[in-house]
Amino acid sequence: MSDILRELLETRPWLLADGATGTSLFEMGLQSGDAPELWNVDYPERVEAHYRSFVEAGSDIILTNSFGGTRYRLSLHQAQDRVEELNKQAAQILRRVIDASGRTVVAAGSIGPTGEILQPVGTLSYEHAVSAFAEQARALKEGGVDVLWIETMSSKEEVRAAVQGAAETGLPIVTCFSIDTNGRTMMGVSAQEIIAMQSSLNPVPVACGTNCGIGAAEVVTAILKMSQERDKTAHEPVLVAKANCGIPKYVEGKIVYNGTPELMAEYARLAYAAGATIIGGCCGTTPEHVRAMRLALEEGGDLSRPDVETVVQRLGTVSEGLKAQITGAPMLQQSSARRSRRRISKGQGV
Repeated sequence: MSDILRELLETRPWLLADGATGTSLFEMGLQSGDAPELWNVDYPERVEAHYRSFVEAGSDIILTNSFGGTRYRLSLHQAQDRVEELNKQAAQILRRVIDASGRTVVAAGSIGPTGEILQPVGTLSYEHAVSAFAEQARALKEGGVDVLWIETMSSKEEVRAAVQGAAETGLPIVTCFSIDTNGRTMMGVSAQEIIAMQSSLNPVPVACGTNCGIGAAEVVTAILKMSQERDKTAHEPVLVAKANCGIPKYVEGKIVYNGTPELMAEYARLAYAAGATIIGGCCGTTPEHVRAMRLALEEGGDLSRPDVETVVQRLGTVSEGLKAQITGAPMLQQSSARRSRRRISKGQGV
């Protein structure tokens, strides 16, 4: 079995992940509301071009076009019976691109949330969630991925279900939460809790961290907190930072992210200095941004751990809730029931 991710982590100071799948496919003609996963079969040459663009930009890890590949997300497009076909094809296309590149690149099978809320707050049972994640994970393994990349998660229970389902394949696992609600996930999980839960998962993930969220500054600050917590534990997970490219704005009917290559280069440097080993981009991040990030990491620079003030000065604002987690100041918390009513549907690197 391939263990290329661990091998690279043992020999490299950092690994560069890719950017946004959704942004790339929208530029190729994907329409809002369409399922990107259907393009694995309908427009495989476009998905191949997307993968190749990030290989050529210097990414060491590429995620498959399978973020919404569980039967629950695919049911929104009457494709719930095509889980194996769509996920396997997503992985096979990526495998061909990597094998033809002549580079050592990790094929990471993207697994996003089901879009449902688990019981008792929601209606999805834990057992059904595990089954759905296992179904997707098996298809991604059959397609040739090296690692299963569980991302943009909000709930600890759903992450546990995803890890349990993915564990059936025997592949290494990465977990990423989206911190987007005053320093916590939508379901109230803090950076400290993300680190604390990793050692209780079976198997323990190779790496964990945060992706998406509300901007580069927030992701770097979350990494600072995760790094603080990691230093207190016997288990020291590799940290992942995969930030959105600035802040989204509507421009002529489209969502446009305002992050420049220069901003993302600075983000990459700060994320690494804060403690992240795997660094990439999420929504809005293009190959141009990734090239700038790679150059910044290769050039190195000040590796001293930044404080929150430095992050704000260089990247932008940080929520008071996340600042409070760093400083230990008390903060009023929303109830989990209230948070659960704030459900939103996120995409893979829109």
